[in-house]
Amino acid sequence: MANDGVNEPVNTGRRRFLTATTAVVGAVGVGFLAVPFIKSWNPSARAKLAGAPVTADLTGLQEGQRLVLEWRGQPIWIVKRSQALLDALPGLDAHLRDPQSTNADQQPAYVLKSNPEFRSIKPEISVLVGLCTHLGCSPEMVAEIRPQPYDPDWKGGYFCPCHKSRFDMSGRVFQGVPAPTNLVVPPHFYENDTTIIVGLDPQGAA
Repeated sequence: MANDGVNEPVNTGRRRFLTATTAVVGAVGVGFLAVPFIKSWNPSARAKLAGAPVTADLTGLQEGQRLVLEWRGQPIWIVKRSQALLDALPGLDAHLRDPQSTNADQQPAYVLKSNPEFRSIKPEISVLVGLCTHLGCSPEMVAEIRPQPYDPDWKGGYFCPCHKSRFDMSGRVFQGVPAPTNLVVPPHFYENDTTIIVGLDPQGAA
């Protein structure tokens, strides 16, 4: 995946980080519909053009909650998935276009190392660019394991109302929908257990 120069080691002395204060909404159970939270801020025009990395505190993020950031003008979704949603992922492979995420342009290799079905560094935390890979609409997150009008065997995921594309909770695209590829996983790493930085790869990542 081409990362436009974001593979080099972190140098906080040279890079300007944009900090997004986290806040989350919505309490959930085993099956849930998470309500998106959008955090906006006003980075300088120069920082926007440079695609400055964004850092966020995930301390308050609970299961079923989504934190929405902005990086390079794109919405970044950070979702804490329940164990039930993670357990459902392997059973979806036969219904997906690219279940093993073989298209290297859609995610950095390091998010596939522990489990390609999760597409994440930490199993429970999913980080995705929230734009449909068909025409760039923003899909709706429906993180419930229960039948939906567009899928009677829904196991949680993302539904694009523009042209009916569907993705699972790892952003993997279903077969038979307009979207050609999985949702993009942006470069990111964890500075510590609760702090994530979006826009840079982990130091030493291939």
